[in-house]
Amino acid sequence: MNIAFHTLGCKLNFSETSFIANNMQSLGFNKVPFDHSADIYVINTCSVTENANKECQYLIRKVLSINPSAKTVIMGCYAQLKPSEIAKIEGVDLILGNNEKFKLHQYINEIQQNTTPKVITKDVNELNSFKSSFSFGTRTRSFLKVQDGCNYKCTFCTIPLARGKSRSDTIQNVVDKIKKLKQDGIKEIVLTGINLGDFKTTEKETFLDLLKEIDEIKNIRVRI
Repeated sequence: MNIAFHTLGCKLNFSETSFIANNMQSLGFNKVPFDHSADIYVINTCSVTENANKECQYLIRKVLSINPSAKTVIMGCYAQLKPSEIAKIEGVDLILGNNEKFKLHQYINEIQQNTTPKVITKDVNELNSFKSSFSFGTRTRSFLKVQDGCNYKCTFCTIPLARGKSRSDTIQNVVDKIKKLKQDGIKEIVLTGINLGDFKTTEKETFLDLLKEIDEIKNIRVRI
C-alpha cells in the first residue's frame, strides 16, 4: 500500500513526520512522494499559521485530484487544537492529535471502513509523555527531537494548547540516538524542540548538562 507524507511548520514537525514515515515503511507500507498517487495521504499540521484550515483544504483537494479514492489523515498541532473544524473539510477520513499521531499504524486500517471522519485526540493536559523522534533517510543531516511542549502562556501563542507542558528526553537516550545515527552514516545532527532552553530531565539535568555529554561524542557535528 502506497503512503505519502507532507509536513507543515517547524523542523520539530519534520523530525516527527520522518520518524512516523520510517515506522510505516518498516511495517510494509511503500512511501511515495506527496505529489504521486498514493492510497493514503498524511498531513502533519502546524498551529502557528492562521491559514491552517485553508492549507489543509488546498492539500486535500490536491491529493484527491491525483487519486479520488485515496484516504486522508490530518494529524499534529492543528488536529489537536481544532479537530471539529477539520472534520468539516470534505475528504478528511482520520484526525489524530499530537499523542495519537505516533500510533498511526494502529488506526490506519480502520479508515478503510470510515464513512465519516474519525477523530482521535487527548485533552492537552494528558499530553505529558515524551515521544522521541528523529529524521532519517532523506539527507545526511538528521533533526533529533530532545524536548517538547512549553510552560509559557504567551499572548496569541497556541503552542502550549497544542503541545502541552514542557517535557524532555533523557540525556542517555539522546546520546545513544546520536551514536546510532552516527553509525548509520549521519554527518550532522540538529537538536530540535519547542523550547530547547527549557530542556530538563526528571533528574533535574539541564540543557547545559546535555551539551556537555554530547561534546564527548567525536567525529559528528551537532547543532542547536
